[in-house]
Amino acid sequence: MRRRSPVRTLVVAALAVAGLLPLTAAGAPTLATAAVPSAVRAVYSGVEDEEARELDPELRAKLDEAVQRVMREAGIPGVQVGLWLPGRGRYVRSFGVADKETGAPMTDRLNQRIGSETKTFTATAVLQLVDQGLVGLDEPIATYLDGVPCGEVITVRELLEMRSGLFPYSADADFGNDFLGDPQRVFTPQELLAYGYKHDNVFPPGTRYQYSNSNYILLGLLVEKLSGQSIEQFVHDRITAPSGLGHTLYPEGTELPVPYAHGYTDQTLSGEIADSTHWNPSWAWSAGAMVSDLRDLKHWAKDLATGTLLSPATQAERLKMLPTGIPGADYGLGIFNIGGWIGHNGSLPGYESLTIYLPEECATLVLLLNSDITAQNSEPSTLVGKAVTSIVTPDHVYDIPPGK
Repeated sequence: MRRRSPVRTLVVAALAVAGLLPLTAAGAPTLATAAVPSAVRAVYSGVEDEEARELDPELRAKLDEAVQRVMREAGIPGVQVGLWLPGRGRYVRSFGVADKETGAPMTDRLNQRIGSETKTFTATAVLQLVDQGLVGLDEPIATYLDGVPCGEVITVRELLEMRSGLFPYSADADFGNDFLGDPQRVFTPQELLAYGYKHDNVFPPGTRYQYSNSNYILLGLLVEKLSGQSIEQFVHDRITAPSGLGHTLYPEGTELPVPYAHGYTDQTLSGEIADSTHWNPSWAWSAGAMVSDLRDLKHWAKDLATGTLLSPATQAERLKMLPTGIPGADYGLGIFNIGGWIGHNGSLPGYESLTIYLPEECATLVLLLNSDITAQNSEPSTLVGKAVTSIVTPDHVYDIPPGK
């Protein structure tokens, strides 16, 4: 929903819970030992799903062509695409490479960083506390946490809906230099907020929308204080485990659970493209540090959009969308509506993701990309999402205007 990272204002982005890292299937090769195929190759998926029937061949061919065209035009190394259209079939494909050095293929079984999709889990955690009566959406954040600029007038709701007015720490020049100067650095939540707190608030709370990672770092601290658990443990115990998301987690340090796709970014001090796979995601914490895979995100898309883990009343609050100032895009409580598709995107150096659900057709689209390098002044996930939805749901096209 905005430009992404330290230097340009990231969309997103830890202690991990012991035992959360999923193991590779017995005998499965790592990327380093996988056979080297051609640079661009489509791989049919074995993802288990109730929509076992493939889309008809003509539609599959159109989607293949559209995705590969965007990849060529935008220079995207690899893409995972999962599309489920009840009554019509499914399309689960992967294209390109997961590792540019070895040429290992992208497959639909690889783990990736999901950036700001982490916010959907943080928001769900806060809303579960609302259901418990521990948090009031319209209570000032100062009721729960000290030291927030204008915290006595900024509500929990305004943090969730990106209308607090707090300066986004990831837009601070010192933060950008500190992070890009040492991508292995471990940041604490308090250190992150301090970058933003150096600046005056941008506007009075509730008066307009501005995407700010500062909001969701604060919300992570709120969850920790009121639950008595780390955000990592809370999300596991109350969200990912009940939803059966065994590959969705906060990673430990810089590591990714194998098998994984390498990520590539131009968000470097020199502007040169770098392999950012093992950059430390602590800088994004509860705003963007999580990892997932295609199958988990397919299930999460529906749980998020339909409120599986919340009371109906609280889910209704989550889905109260307000305008963002971006044509066709509204934002609720950690969730957006773009062209009728409900969900969230994610971006951090090297990776992009998109997980959206179309209630009108009970349809789901998940994209995982191993590049965040913009093309045509747009996020690469936006370009792929637009190409796919323009074909399969022409009355509901996912699109964010260039530069937004």
